[in-house]
Amino acid sequence: MCLTARHPKTKHDMLNMKTPCLWIVTVLILLQLGIEQVESKKYQRCELTRVLVENYNFDKTFLSNWICLVEHESNLDTTKVTKKGNESKNYGLFQINSKDYCSEGRKGGQCNQKCEDFSNDDISDDIACARMIQEREGFKYWKGWDRFCRNPQNLPNLRVACNLRSLSPVRSARGFITG
Repeated sequence: MCLTARHPKTKHDMLNMKTPCLWIVTVLILLQLGIEQVESKKYQRCELTRVLVENYNFDKTFLSNWICLVEHESNLDTTKVTKKGNESKNYGLFQINSKDYCSEGRKGGQCNQKCEDFSNDDISDDIACARMIQEREGFKYWKGWDRFCRNPQNLPNLRVACNLRSLSPVRSARGFITG
């Protein structure tokens, strides 16, 4: 590839030897610069159920609503970004909107968060903002919930599917872990 025992006979041979070397050098430079890479997470239904109960102390009473909401808003994908017709975007697992609840490129909005921070695998900031939205506006804020989850018959049965009864918040030395 970059190092070869054969000697180039023509300019074309010389160019063919240099091209792979240039690619390798480019990749090494980009790695050295530490290009920021967003970590993503695509949850499974029961995996997210367990995380919400054990790590974030979600009330089991409304957990089916939260899971249904996330399934229909982001398909359980932390990196989902959706452009809206009003020039805003929805970000992350809970599809939090940039118009009111976060700001693009800097902290802001009612949740005082950078929108892009909702599109990584750290869901603690997403959860804090989603809980605030739900307390202020209810689940109806989310169109996916309103369209698909409003009817209780459409909610997933997490007790059966995910053995919800066996889940409980994880305790730390100082109490419950909240994120």
